[in-house]
Formats: sequence, C-alpha cells, structure tokens
Amino acid sequence: MASAKSMTDIAYDILSKKKRSIQFAKLWEDVSKIYGASNDRVAQFYSDLTLDSRFASLKENKWDLAERRKFDESHVDISKIELDEDEPEEVDEGKDTTDIMMEKEDY
Repeated sequence: MASAKSMTDIAYDILSKKKRSIQFAKLWEDVSKIYGASNDRVAQFYSDLTLDSRFASLKENKWDLAERRKFDESHVDISKIELDEDEPEEVDEGKDTTDIMMEKEDY
C-alpha cells in the first residue's frame, strides 16, 4: 500500500538521513520498499527527481540534496550542448506554401 508521502518526499528523507550522495539504484530500492512501489514506477520516480529542485543529479548516476551542493556540481552549462540542427528543407519553386503544408500534414 502506498504511503501518504510522495516518492520524492521519501527520497528527500532518505538523503537527509544519509548525509551523502547515493546511487540512483540504491535510492530507488530504498524508496520503493517504503512507498510500496513496483519497478514499473521507476521511470516516473526518475522523472520526478529530475524535476524536483530539492535534488541534484551528479556524475555516475548519483543523487544528493541540492542544498548540499554547489551550483556548478548540479547544473549543466547549456552553452556547451551541441544541437543537431536539421538541414533546411528544399522548397520546390513550383509549389506555394499551402501545398507544402498540406504535404507535411499527410504523414
């Protein structure tokens, strides 16, 4: 049966008591035991951790409380991320914009 606390609240309690970062697999194991969650919830838990500002994702898939970490330990410099830019579409000079848009909607 599920606890009254959310999985991220339980993770926060666990990390507060441990006083150090831990591997995601160990954190999930501990949280799932307390919460009563099956492995089909692991992806949701990971997403919830990622979106919760109380947590910091560290190297080697470790997690810790953000309040114990320096900013640069838990934040990615997005200026260094390379984007895959799509090649611009070639436009057939004989077609107008409406024809092109209709073709895109067909797939």
